[in-house]
Parts: sequence; C-alpha cells; structure tokens
Amino acid sequence: MKKAISKKVEIPAGTSAEVNGDMIKVKGPEGEISRKFNLGKVKMAIRENKIVLENEKATKNEKKIINTSYSHIKNMIKGVQKRFEYKLKICFGHFPFTVKQEGKKIFIKNFLGEKVDRVMDVIDGAEIDIKKEIITVKAVDKELAGQMAANFETATKVKARDLRIFQDGIYIIEKDGKKI
Repeated sequence: MKKAISKKVEIPAGTSAEVNGDMIKVKGPEGEISRKFNLGKVKMAIRENKIVLENEKATKNEKKIINTSYSHIKNMIKGVQKRFEYKLKICFGHFPFTVKQEGKKIFIKNFLGEKVDRVMDVIDGAEIDIKKEIITVKAVDKELAGQMAANFETATKVKARDLRIFQDGIYIIEKDGKKI
C-alpha cells in the first residue's frame, strides 16, 4: 500500500540546520555535527524552521527510512543543545586497578593483577573525565558517546575466569541521565 508519509523535526532556537542533498549539518551551543543519510527516494528539506522528511508514494521501506532518519536527526539536535553523557563505575573485588588518561590514550593498570597495561584510544569528539571510581564520557554524537562507553566495558572484559566470582571491570551505570 503506497501512501504519502511526512515527518517534521522542529529546529529549536539557538540551533541551526543545513541540508545539502543527503547530508545534514546541525550547529548548536555545544558544537556541531554532520551526518550523511542513505535516503533513497525520501526527500529531506528545511521548511519554516523544520526539517521535513517526506515521500509521496511511500512503501514500508521508505517508512522505515523516514522513521530512522527522524530519530537520528532528533538525537543530533539534542546533542548540540546538551551533550550526551554516560557514566561508568570502576569495580574491583580482587585486584585494585587504576585508570589514567594521557593525551588520546587511556591506560588500565593492574587489571586482574596483569603486569601489562591495557591501552585504549579515545575517539575524536569524545570527552573523558576520570574522578576516582567514576568515569564520565561526554560527546555531541550519541553513537560516539555510547561507543566510547562500550569500549571501556570491552577493554575490561574478564576472560578465562569464573564470571560469578571475578566481577571486576568498568560498567555503565548511567546513560544520558537514566540510571541502569
């Protein structure tokens, strides 16, 4: 069944958006973010201070594209207004380990008594703040903030030990203000 589908995203005061084909760029008080969408037959334009996603003869594939793009654009606008913030907690029961940042590298020392440090790279655009046992990850891009938090969790994944006993690691405790 083909029918006309249209979704509009309001551009709030203090932010600006620019559409160039499948590319959208959003600027706000916290920074700017740009993204290229694979829209296919869906048209994206700015009308009356709103980003409009529409298709006159939309099938369910176009509906999926419109809904997904709508959510991504809303997250982009939310991110340039107030950065996405993830909080992680350093947990250990056996071997106390430390996390230190030096430039674009993060060093996890003495994890499970290991002599060799575990090293992570900080993704460009992410801001890391380490205070005692709480790590805060902030970024304009929701996907980037989530990926950086996930990198902390995977860097301290326990292997070849009983996970019921060795629960050491870095775990996400808060996603953008929502406790887990």
